[in-house]
Amino acid sequence: MRRILIVNSKGGCGKTTIATNLAVALAARGDDVALADADRQKSSLGWMKRRPAHLAKIESLDWTKEGAIGDKDKKLDAIVIDGPGGLRSELAKNLIAEASDIVVPVLPSAFDWQATVKFLDGIADIKRVRKGKADIFLVANRINRSSSQVAELEQTLAKKGYPVLCRISDRVVYAKHATSGSGVFDFSDARSSDIRGQWHPLLQAVD
Repeated sequence: MRRILIVNSKGGCGKTTIATNLAVALAARGDDVALADADRQKSSLGWMKRRPAHLAKIESLDWTKEGAIGDKDKKLDAIVIDGPGGLRSELAKNLIAEASDIVVPVLPSAFDWQATVKFLDGIADIKRVRKGKADIFLVANRINRSSSQVAELEQTLAKKGYPVLCRISDRVVYAKHATSGSGVFDFSDARSSDIRGQWHPLLQAVD
């Protein structure tokens, strides 16, 4: 079973958007998936409550409390974890210590990538990451097509040894799906096909 942790110490980077849509992508292709919420804001749990029953099934797990991590032997293909902010809590350290993949969303601004580099340097000392047992994937999130900072962001992170895996555009459709408990992979409309295509490098990586 894969444990895919979505995490960054910088607030507002779109963790929940990445977590919910990644869970939908895996469930829509037939995987048995759970979405675990480990963030005190409980945004993913709220999204799950709004999710219509006719869409691809995703199990909901509440991991917002210390010591809540469990179900190690549950027969799932993957657990997508909407992680807590920062590394100070034991919960955050435990999640990273058991993750198969660590997905780090980062926004295209100097404040965000500086904070993200600091965060990545911090988790590099955690045993599982240090020994290469957990892969780290950076996702440039909420990218505006007219933004000139994206290339600079990718160059800055690459020089630090953290290449960006893919770019996720800033689109209104994500907010609409968040409101209705759905994701871009719940529907196969042509309008969203280019948006879904942006996720393919991440889906291939976590496989």
